[in-house]
Amino acid sequence: MSGAAAEGEGARWAQDVREVVARALATLAPAAGTGNAATWSAPAGPLAWSCWETAEHLADDLFAYAAQLTPATAPVDDDVPFRWESATDGGPANTIRADPKHGPAGLLRVIDACGGLLAAAVRVTPPEVRAHHTFGRSDAAGFAAMGVVETLVHTDDLARGLGLAWSPPEPLVARSLDRLFPDVPRDLAPPWLTLRWATGRAALPGLPDRSGGWRWDGRPAAERG
Repeated sequence: MSGAAAEGEGARWAQDVREVVARALATLAPAAGTGNAATWSAPAGPLAWSCWETAEHLADDLFAYAAQLTPATAPVDDDVPFRWESATDGGPANTIRADPKHGPAGLLRVIDACGGLLAAAVRVTPPEVRAHHTFGRSDAAGFAAMGVVETLVHTDDLARGLGLAWSPPEPLVARSLDRLFPDVPRDLAPPWLTLRWATGRAALPGLPDRSGGWRWDGRPAAERG
């Protein structure tokens, strides 16, 4: 892939990050009004975490992916060593937290801000840069795709916990599958159901249960073994 084409891919993925975060926020907004704070203590869909913890985890994912890209020399063997801690027993280990005084509306603003950080980082990162991820060293477009997938599936978790409807655009889901799950069968179900299976949240006939563990491949296609 030429440098110009790779740069274009990064810009497209940065826009995808912005789009999916905006769609997620619009979906979650009805549960963010005054008096809705208690509903965010419910479990987020199939997760053991509360909706509040899951939303913070989503923001933290978006922030962490941006952070891997932004050092002058991107880390290729480890994460940038921020301090990640769990606020509750069994809760997600995060760097990013939302101030409870600002309620669910403030929590959504934190997600929005972290999504903006990732989109901005992807836009300015040269296409040849590679950075560490436990699922394979990735380029900026790959980290953007990770942010898209995290937003897609965790918004689904949140919507289920909050009693909301979430229907992401199938073309965006399909691009995410193409980028991060190249070996996942694509002819058995629509993209959204396929992604939910790939991330351990749904069953597909004839395919193994992935709820006990799954992974994507963040490496650029040309660098996969």
